[in-house]
Amino acid sequence: MRHWLRAHRGFLVFLLCLGVFRTAVADWNPVPTGSMRPTILEGDVVFVNRLAYDLKLPLSDLVVARLGEPRRGDIVTFRSPRDGTRLIKRLVALPGDVVAIDDGVLSVNGEPARYDTLHAVVEAQAGGGPRAALRAEEALDGRSHAVQFLAGWPGPRRFGPVVVPAGHYFMLGDNRHDSEDSRFIGPVARPLLIGRAERTLVSADILGHWLPRWERTAAPLR
Repeated sequence: MRHWLRAHRGFLVFLLCLGVFRTAVADWNPVPTGSMRPTILEGDVVFVNRLAYDLKLPLSDLVVARLGEPRRGDIVTFRSPRDGTRLIKRLVALPGDVVAIDDGVLSVNGEPARYDTLHAVVEAQAGGGPRAALRAEEALDGRSHAVQFLAGWPGPRRFGPVVVPAGHYFMLGDNRHDSEDSRFIGPVARPLLIGRAERTLVSADILGHWLPRWERTAAPLR
């Protein structure tokens, strides 16, 4: 065993450094679902800045220092408060905010988001045929991003109002009718935040023929 460790110590040190880097500094996150369409697609691998909010002890969730504050509109990776699954969603409300959705329109603290003209698209979906959807630009708190609503969705179009508890954040998927987010799993406590997703590193069309999407390489997220 000692001989094996000596022979492979360089590789073992590399693995240790890689583990420390990925758990404390930066990470990459493959996205297998369409809950953030059209911003993030199935098959995207996104870069996650783990130092955006907190400096954590490597290989743990122990916060050593706060480095920044989450903002409405950030795309955040976090561990689900329900079962610990890693998720990626958009942060739409801060501690103390009042969140409501009325007929698909998001409002925070009584201020409804603004939407540009809806336009129709046809969406690919895993395990099924194409599905009609509507897209728009949603503007809230001075920031805007694309959102999507699936046609014929049978679920409720209203939610809340609810008050986000202290030390928690409210997350929504940009694909509003196909996302398990804070409407279902509840608000997310700050220790569960992993980092801020900032750009797509690489992408492949996993719903088609696994062809690379070159146009999404190193593309910033908004």
